Amino acid sequence: MRFRDIERAAQLKSQLDSFSSSIHPLPGLASPDHEQALIGQLLESIRRVKYVEVMRGRDIDGRRALPSSNLFDPLKAAVLCHRNHRSDEAFWLVFLSVHFGKPRRSGWRLARDIYGALGGAQGWDWARTSANPAAFREWLAAHQTRLRNDGIPRGFGNHRKYESLDGLSPNGTGAVIESYISWVRRHGTHEGMVAAAATECENDPRRMFHHLFQSMGAVRRFGRTARFDYLTMVGKLGLAVIEPGSAFLDGATGPWRGGILLFENSAHATMTRAELDAFLVLLGDSCGVNMQVVEDALCNWQKSPTVFRPFRG
Repeated sequence: MRFRDIERAAQLKSQLDSFSSSIHPLPGLASPDHEQALIGQLLESIRRVKYVEVMRGRDIDGRRALPSSNLFDPLKAAVLCHRNHRSDEAFWLVFLSVHFGKPRRSGWRLARDIYGALGGAQGWDWARTSANPAAFREWLAAHQTRLRNDGIPRGFGNHRKYESLDGLSPNGTGAVIESYISWVRRHGTHEGMVAAAATECENDPRRMFHHLFQSMGAVRRFGRTARFDYLTMVGKLGLAVIEPGSAFLDGATGPWRGGILLFENSAHATMTRAELDAFLVLLGDSCGVNMQVVEDALCNWQKSPTVFRPFRG
């Protein structure tokens, strides 16, 4: 562990101990092993958030935005688009990154091949796709067999492993993308959508996040986790000044189990989700971390509460 990590780990331990003694007991940290495992997950989550912040400030190879290149990365491409004042394309790339995900075996290959229309003359960028979502759905329906069976490894990420490539069914990728376009088009553009949220919420970043989270329920197959992942990435990339002011526990599994383990040391909750959420906000503020760090760390900690194990992919 690097010196900075050792120093931050000691700080987190002190903050957790102080919270437990002065705000609410944390019986899930009764043993040193439990506490060290949680601190490890908090550090890992802090690093993930920090990586995106650092990436935003670095030079990025232009090939990261080219679906014809093996270097294609939709998040780095989103940064490049944002720098070039192509806001709609930046948001679109973030959406594609969340919908398709990045499995360990195939990386961004599925997002890359669909965004680039399998090397076609015209890719499925925001302008083309939003102008004619029906054409995109027809294209996807015509190419889904190839996308599944041409010998090139492709797949959805862990958070999206139950999704379908179907272009025409009510719950396949075609329907998901058309519903996303409809959601954005209510306000014309992504920037218009964010501006409307800012007006509604008096420019409060946490209220704006909550407003957009609720309205994004209009996007098919984008449940609690997908919406949280999308909006937190939009915030981290600086596409909108938003941040979660809640762990959004309704519909959550991993973060809920982790929170109950931490606050009650039991699989059987006596707290309501709203009560736990309020305490998690206090915990994040006490530890100086945002709610994405808390949510992510608890989700991973409950999988291995006595031994730190990194979970990725």
